Amino acid sequence: MAMQMGLLGKKLGMTQVFAEDGERIPVTVIQVGPNYVVGKRTAEQDGYSALVLGFDEKPGRLCTKPEIGMYKDTGVKPQRLVREFRLPPEELDRYEVGQKLEAADVFEIGIPIDIVGTTKGKGFQGVMKRHGMAGTKASHGVHEYFRHGGSIGCRLTPGRVVKGKRMAGHMGTERKTVQNLQLVSIVEEDAAILVRGSIPGPNQSYVQVRKAATRTVYKRVGMGAEEARSKNPLKASKKAAAGR
Repeated sequence: MAMQMGLLGKKLGMTQVFAEDGERIPVTVIQVGPNYVVGKRTAEQDGYSALVLGFDEKPGRLCTKPEIGMYKDTGVKPQRLVREFRLPPEELDRYEVGQKLEAADVFEIGIPIDIVGTTKGKGFQGVMKRHGMAGTKASHGVHEYFRHGGSIGCRLTPGRVVKGKRMAGHMGTERKTVQNLQLVSIVEEDAAILVRGSIPGPNQSYVQVRKAATRTVYKRVGMGAEEARSKNPLKASKKAAAGR
């Protein structure tokens, strides 16, 4: 298991920013602050080491008595979202219960990050939308089967429909992790970060933002060194001919 520090946040929506060279960058705005350390998990007591973070203050009237008792000794107000981040024991000692964490305390501009969210719910959908099946040909003689999934049987052996068969059903509301996104900017005054690209879930949904588990340097796919432009307009590519 990758042990990476992160923060809890809320997806606010998408916008765009412009880089120094004029490139337009689509970004998602995520409110990530403030986060509070509401507890620790140690190997001696729990069998593993983790940091327990809370995000988004919760009214006391909505809290149960056990929740009120848990927050009473931490000095932190009850939080709506509470999650654990697995960390090595030596890194766990850097944080104290009740400590307030901001984006700049954990992340740096330009680093790759992983974001965990819950995808949008799309209700009951057929096999074409849910699994991308081709459907049936729309030619003469085909009636009312254009978007059907086709046969699902397995002959005499095993004589049943195997588990996991791709069929129509509920689509969306699944936990999904998008890896190696770029942290474009940190907006400290608004306790928000700007992340290049889209992330799962609707606006106002909760997400977990972690340091990337597989990379330490952000690299855009398909963005290598720029090729030398041809000076011959008859052999130039469309991009070179346009002077870009």
